[in-house]
Amino acid sequence: MADPSTLPPDLAGDFAPATAADWRALVDKTLGESPYSTIETATVEGLPIAPLYAPADRPRAPARAVPADRAWEVATLTAHPDPARANAEILADLRGGAAATILRIDPTGQAGTAVGSATDLSQALDGVILEFAPVALDAGFLGPQAADWLAMAAKASPGALIRFHLDPLSAWAESGASPGPIEAHVVAAANVAVRLAVTYPHAQLFLGNGRVTQEAGGGEALEVAFAMAAAIAYAKALVSAGLPMAKAFAGITLGLSADADYFLTIAKLRAARSLWARVAAACDAGPVAQIEARSSRRMLTAQDAWTNMIRLTAAGFGAAIGGADTIVLGHFTDALGLPTEFARRQSRNAQLVLMEEAHVGRVADPAAGSGYVEAMTDEIARAAWAQFQAIEAAGGLVAALASGRVARQVAAATAARPDPRIIGVTAFPPDQQQPVEVEIAAARARSAPSPRLPGPDSACPPLTPMRIAEAFEAAE
Repeated sequence: MADPSTLPPDLAGDFAPATAADWRALVDKTLGESPYSTIETATVEGLPIAPLYAPADRPRAPARAVPADRAWEVATLTAHPDPARANAEILADLRGGAAATILRIDPTGQAGTAVGSATDLSQALDGVILEFAPVALDAGFLGPQAADWLAMAAKASPGALIRFHLDPLSAWAESGASPGPIEAHVVAAANVAVRLAVTYPHAQLFLGNGRVTQEAGGGEALEVAFAMAAAIAYAKALVSAGLPMAKAFAGITLGLSADADYFLTIAKLRAARSLWARVAAACDAGPVAQIEARSSRRMLTAQDAWTNMIRLTAAGFGAAIGGADTIVLGHFTDALGLPTEFARRQSRNAQLVLMEEAHVGRVADPAAGSGYVEAMTDEIARAAWAQFQAIEAAGGLVAALASGRVARQVAAATAARPDPRIIGVTAFPPDQQQPVEVEIAAARARSAPSPRLPGPDSACPPLTPMRIAEAFEAAE
């Protein structure tokens, strides 16, 4: 045992603990004649951000259990138009440290892998062991057909870790039109999901995806509210198709974005967990949400694209601290074109360094007790709950989208956003652009079944994705 006389003195014991008033006095002294309000800010939805917070009394969000093997699931997204090249990317990602993959499907090859049949999907997933490496789909209105193709690739293995990620509402919200009634697409997707859930008990069925509002310029509370409203719509459809309520909730993943403002990302994910627990408890379902966080394309720059590496790392940090179960980081070249192997490796390794070297995620809820994060978690949760209730009172998410309610909220948030300080674009632009390599690939369309369903098309004001830096880059 160490000699007490050799230990350093308790320096803090000679000072009285600082109070909030003491800190406020120092702030006032620094500001001089400027009012305190000059350093108070707000989110684009008007949620207040104070310059000074006291410690929180208690956590505002339910913490998730940290897995024993990895703190979260490292996932990658593949959208190369050629199924064979997409397969090579998936296998390289899995060998390089990723644990799961998402395949974006577009039979035209313009916005994803040209998959139009079970044979095409089998080619893209050749060599992937579905019992060990979860595979998720991003197929838009083609989701039910793609789910059947993925089920065929799984070969009726009950241990297959497949995620159909059916999500017709986001596809409709982004495009502004559906091939047939949107309600029919939700019902058709639910019928396919319930049928396949019998064979694949570990499958995730739907994605309650709020990212579509964020990528269009919306704020954090609307994103959480949209995700919750989508999850409720999908749960109702699954129950109507014959699935018990608890299994319906268990088959839905929440999809949220992560961006460079990691404090807001942390608070948003924690708020989403809190709201999910409240809704699930009311429905006698499991209270623990499954959250998939994807880095936002909205924050990326085409000019000085190298700086996107920092933005993506910050997004990954926020998603990890916020408690995401799965994290998908994009590539620093996504604003310019398809990623090279170097860009994909950077995306994987950013997560692996955060997890295995920085040990981010070793604590279940490291933000618990932070005055700022707890206050912002509470603000987002309250605002999202109010917006979620308003959506449900208006007739649900379909009615809220069709009436333009969601689009108006996105437009208001976009208008409220101040001119941003974007490193490499509006601040400290490079004297000379350093070239960034992207993958060049020719799209070859594949024939695919039509997703059209009988009845009139549904329409809504589209939530068109945007990049904040794009307007400033065009002005250069």
